[in-house]
Amino acid sequence: MNVGDLMKQAQQFQQKLGTIQAELADKVVTGSAGGGMVTATVNGNSELVGLSIEKEVVNPDEAQMLQDLVMAAVNDGLRKAKELSKEEMGKLTGGLNIPGLF
Repeated sequence: MNVGDLMKQAQQFQQKLGTIQAELADKVVTGSAGGGMVTATVNGNSELVGLSIEKEVVNPDEAQMLQDLVMAAVNDGLRKAKELSKEEMGKLTGGLNIPGLF
Protein backbone atom coordinates (compact mmCIF):
# COMPACT_ATOMS: atom_id res chain seq x y z
CA MET A 1 0.00 0.00 0.00
CA ASN A 2 1.43 3.34 -0.96
CA VAL A 3 1.09 6.63 0.86
CA GLY A 4 -1.51 7.92 -1.60
CA ASP A 5 -3.79 4.93 -0.92
CA LEU A 6 -3.29 5.34 2.81
CA MET A 7 -4.21 9.03 2.62
CA LYS A 8 -7.29 8.19 0.57
CA GLN A 9 -8.41 5.63 3.15
CA ALA A 10 -7.81 8.10 5.98
CA GLN A 11 -9.91 10.69 4.16
CA GLN A 12 -12.74 8.19 3.64
CA PHE A 13 -12.57 7.20 7.30
CA GLN A 14 -12.77 10.85 8.34
CA GLN A 15 -15.81 11.43 6.10
CA LYS A 16 -17.58 8.37 7.51
CA LEU A 17 -16.72 9.50 11.03
CA GLY A 18 -18.26 12.91 10.35
CA THR A 19 -21.40 11.27 8.99
CA ILE A 20 -21.75 9.04 12.04
CA GLN A 21 -21.23 11.96 14.41
CA ALA A 22 -23.93 13.95 12.61
CA GLU A 23 -26.30 10.98 12.78
CA LEU A 24 -25.60 10.55 16.50
CA ALA A 25 -26.79 14.11 17.13
CA ASP A 26 -30.21 13.06 15.80
CA LYS A 27 -30.46 9.87 17.85
CA VAL A 28 -31.75 9.99 21.40
CA VAL A 29 -31.91 7.65 24.36
CA THR A 30 -33.88 8.05 27.56
CA GLY A 31 -32.61 7.36 31.04
CA SER A 32 -34.94 7.09 33.98
CA ALA A 33 -35.03 6.90 37.76
CA GLY A 34 -37.68 6.38 40.39
CA GLY A 35 -39.59 3.89 38.29
CA GLY A 36 -39.89 6.38 35.44
CA MET A 37 -40.94 9.31 37.62
CA VAL A 38 -37.92 11.22 36.33
CA THR A 39 -36.69 10.77 32.77
CA ALA A 40 -33.77 12.36 30.98
CA THR A 41 -33.46 12.36 27.20
CA VAL A 42 -29.91 12.54 25.88
CA ASN A 43 -28.73 12.68 22.27
CA GLY A 44 -25.86 10.68 20.80
CA ASN A 45 -23.52 13.60 21.46
CA SER A 46 -24.17 13.22 25.20
CA GLU A 47 -26.21 16.41 25.42
CA LEU A 48 -29.25 16.56 27.69
CA VAL A 49 -32.13 17.47 25.35
CA GLY A 50 -35.12 16.75 27.58
CA LEU A 51 -36.06 16.30 31.21
CA SER A 52 -39.40 15.17 32.57
CA ILE A 53 -40.42 15.11 36.23
CA GLU A 54 -43.77 13.69 37.31
CA LYS A 55 -45.57 16.10 39.62
CA GLU A 56 -45.96 13.39 42.26
CA VAL A 57 -42.24 13.62 43.10
CA VAL A 58 -42.17 17.40 43.39
CA ASN A 59 -42.33 17.94 47.14
CA PRO A 60 -40.47 20.86 48.73
CA ASP A 61 -39.84 18.74 51.82
CA GLU A 62 -38.04 16.12 49.74
CA ALA A 63 -35.88 18.27 47.48
CA GLN A 64 -32.82 16.07 48.06
CA MET A 65 -34.69 13.00 46.80
CA LEU A 66 -35.73 14.85 43.64
CA GLN A 67 -32.17 16.02 43.07
CA ASP A 68 -30.94 12.45 43.47
CA LEU A 69 -33.55 11.17 41.01
CA VAL A 70 -32.63 13.83 38.44
CA MET A 71 -28.93 13.00 38.73
CA ALA A 72 -29.65 9.27 38.45
CA ALA A 73 -31.85 9.75 35.36
CA VAL A 74 -29.31 12.02 33.64
CA ASN A 75 -26.46 9.63 34.40
CA ASP A 76 -28.53 6.72 33.10
CA GLY A 77 -29.21 8.66 29.89
CA LEU A 78 -25.55 9.62 29.49
CA ARG A 79 -24.49 6.00 29.99
CA LYS A 80 -26.96 4.89 27.31
CA ALA A 81 -25.76 7.64 24.96
CA LYS A 82 -22.18 6.50 25.43
CA GLU A 83 -23.16 2.93 24.59
CA LEU A 84 -25.05 4.16 21.51
CA SER A 85 -22.01 6.12 20.38
CA LYS A 86 -19.71 3.17 21.00
CA GLU A 87 -22.04 0.90 19.02
CA GLU A 88 -22.28 3.29 16.07
CA MET A 89 -18.53 3.97 15.99
CA GLY A 90 -17.92 0.22 16.24
CA LYS A 91 -19.65 -0.13 12.88
CA LEU A 92 -17.04 2.19 11.40
CA THR A 93 -14.03 0.65 13.10
CA GLY A 94 -15.15 -2.96 12.81
CA GLY A 95 -15.19 -3.27 16.59
CA LEU A 96 -11.62 -2.05 16.93
CA ASN A 97 -11.28 0.16 20.01
CA ILE A 98 -9.42 3.29 18.95
CA PRO A 99 -8.38 5.42 21.95
CA GLY A 100 -9.86 8.91 21.88
CA LEU A 101 -12.51 8.02 19.29
CA PHE A 102 -15.26 7.19 21.78
